[in-house]
Amino acid sequence: MDERRFIDRLRTLPLHAGARGLSDDIATLAGLVVTTDTMVEGVHFLPGDPAEDVAWRLLATNLSDLAAKGALVEGVLLNYPLSGAAWDGAFLDGLSAALPHFGTRLIGGDTVSLPPGAARVLTLTAFGADAAAPSRTGAREGDALWVTGAIGDAGAGLAIARSGRARDDDEAYLLARYRRPTPRLHEGRALAPHVHAMMDVSDGLLIDAARMAEASGLSVTIDLAAVPLSAPARRYELTPLAAATAGDDYELLFAAPDGWTPPVPATRIGAFAGGCGVMLTQGGMPVPLPPQLGYQHNA
Repeated sequence: MDERRFIDRLRTLPLHAGARGLSDDIATLAGLVVTTDTMVEGVHFLPGDPAEDVAWRLLATNLSDLAAKGALVEGVLLNYPLSGAAWDGAFLDGLSAALPHFGTRLIGGDTVSLPPGAARVLTLTAFGADAAAPSRTGAREGDALWVTGAIGDAGAGLAIARSGRARDDDEAYLLARYRRPTPRLHEGRALAPHVHAMMDVSDGLLIDAARMAEASGLSVTIDLAAVPLSAPARRYELTPLAAATAGDDYELLFAAPDGWTPPVPATRIGAFAGGCGVMLTQGGMPVPLPPQLGYQHNA
């Protein structure tokens, strides 16, 4: 069963009112915004990734969901599989650096053991408060589609991690963008009261834009020429299409009224209209969709 079909089945279960119909990356409960993410070794991070960076990334990816709702971070729960003193100690070193960096604290969690040789499975749950909490379902016909930051850095960084080493400063920068993403907490707080819909880019710009459009009952057109690439990514010769289908950027994707100017740096990359689906253009000309819009489990 692929990810989409599994979630569709989950929607047939009794759902809490705060679950938002399982159409978002967060839930609301007693005035809090709640999100949880699991990272699996060999799927979400490489076995050779430093444990300190894995800890940072686990925290940052959860906080990115809170950023997309304009939430203030309250704290986190950690579920952790003990897997060896050296790796465990390095993971804790990374977490002890990441928590104060992002202004949050550990609430509690659980520790477990794994069978010998099993892949590590790490879960973190984050809580936020005082959130405007725009959903991904609120885009309106005629809205512009915007994204913060640069797209594709982490995808290039993953390729560099798989190669085993960074050859120059540009590759070191891209590798760091994969291993230590930055949740856009400040930007999310500034944007959330004003936008119609917002989510973070985790599985790829195209697939996440498609999810926002579908959840809002609209179509979306994206101009590949407008997809923002960093200078290191351009020198790495990353194409806009490769960038737009790569994941792990953790930038904010948001829908806002046409003509509105965001209060934080962002790039307008497309627009919403009636209908359904995703369309790509470049230089005003249609571009065929790639076979895969981004990452999807068991697709």
